Amino acid sequence: MIRQGFGYVIGLQSDMNVVGEAADGIEAVAQAIALQPHIILMDIQMPGMTGIEASKAILKQLPRVKIVMLTTFNDPDYIYEVIRSGAVGYLLKDADVEDMLGAIRSAYRGEAVYRTDLAANALSRAVSSACLVPDSSADASLLEPLTEREQEILQEMAYGLRNDRIAQKLFISEGTVKSHVHRILQKFGCGDRTEVVVTALRKGMVK
Repeated sequence: MIRQGFGYVIGLQSDMNVVGEAADGIEAVAQAIALQPHIILMDIQMPGMTGIEASKAILKQLPRVKIVMLTTFNDPDYIYEVIRSGAVGYLLKDADVEDMLGAIRSAYRGEAVYRTDLAANALSRAVSSACLVPDSSADASLLEPLTEREQEILQEMAYGLRNDRIAQKLFISEGTVKSHVHRILQKFGCGDRTEVVVTALRKGMVK
């Protein structure tokens, strides 16, 4: 019923289209590979394979897919595991319709979507954990090393901050932030900021 309700609301939007549904994690992986959607709304708790396990399996084959997790649990351990799985968002099922639609649009734009009161702490935990075992060859995977300012901005991107917030925090103009973000994307060879953040987390490049 919940899945049908989400599908109905999404289907009413002029900029969205539901291309498939799945009743469990195994089916979600199969559907994702067959349909290759832009966005997946994924439940965490499902029979056969959890949403986190399904997300990892999907992103291994379709790294450009954006996954937003849906759950009834505002639990820091869940949020932490969601972040580490590579999903770009975590949304409670009791969020209102506009929040859900906004999360989908934000994910499509390449933004991180962690809109719960515990998400900031969990994201910090994930970043710290990623840095415990840094990848010594991380810089070698870049087309060009990051400058000190780009590294600063990359760190703020990892916390889900948008360009205007980064500009305020670092006391620089939003246009300057945009230029740096563009250069960071080029150096990583990624299409959007979410890909950059996920790559940086996995390689331990975020301090």
